[in-house]
Amino acid sequence: MSCVPIGVPVVDDRNEACANCGKQGSDIVKLKSCTACRLVKYCGVDCQRAHRKQHKKACKQRAAELKDEQLYSQGHERPEEHFCSICTLPIPFPMGENSLFNACCMKTVCKGCDFAAKKRGMNDCAFCRTRYPGNNEEMLSMIQARVAKKDPEAILFLGHKYCFGELGLQKDMRMAIELWTEAAELGSIEALYNLGVSYESGKGVQKDMAKGIDFWRKAAIQGDVESRHNLGCIEGGKGNYDRAVNHWLISAKMGYEGSLEMIKTAFMTGAATKEQYTEALKGYQDAVEEMKSPDREEARAVHNNI
Repeated sequence: MSCVPIGVPVVDDRNEACANCGKQGSDIVKLKSCTACRLVKYCGVDCQRAHRKQHKKACKQRAAELKDEQLYSQGHERPEEHFCSICTLPIPFPMGENSLFNACCMKTVCKGCDFAAKKRGMNDCAFCRTRYPGNNEEMLSMIQARVAKKDPEAILFLGHKYCFGELGLQKDMRMAIELWTEAAELGSIEALYNLGVSYESGKGVQKDMAKGIDFWRKAAIQGDVESRHNLGCIEGGKGNYDRAVNHWLISAKMGYEGSLEMIKTAFMTGAATKEQYTEALKGYQDAVEEMKSPDREEARAVHNNI
């Protein structure tokens, strides 16, 4: 009877050999795959180094393929932070115009749920019922309390305040970058996007386009729509229209109008097919429909009539 737990793959090196010296894998000789490409195995570091020159081209090509497979196959769903904490529906873009971020609980609430709460006479936070801060000092105190607990959303939010010099804080992009870096390390996807913008533009840091793109790549893989859109624009600027359209297709289907417009333009200039534009339009419309609710429609109507 096998002692290997169900679902755990059995690795057998005995039918494989070191790509450099040909030594067969066994219970004694444990072969290790090239971590970049996974195409070949080695019996040790010395053999891997000796085989590097011969293997380099194929390794680089396969590593790039694996990176692309991950980039285009992941991040097709919006992250948890893009959903209202009350109705749990995805928030329309631009999110800042269609939601409120509450410093008391660090939760995002859509304008529809906030409107519905106010209709019922609730003037406190619609999520945690905490009284809204009365001034900048109270809000800053709430944020700093959550920052002290290593809350990534609070650290991200405080970074925004330093970026724009709000809540009585002096504008300090270096501090904003420091906070966003910490928030990204703690799992904030928006912080990755912000760092991408900063390095791409050279705002607060030395300009480094490659580093900015890498941050956007990490964010896009986790579902950040704006990072995905930006990657498409970068590829389009290089003339890599197939890659650009693939990015925009993903973000358009997640409800990002800017990506739909880019595919429309690409279709009109012959860089995208009719089928791709139709697919993007259908996906975008489905995403927009998913973001609708009676409360949101009523809130929008009231706002437009003011």
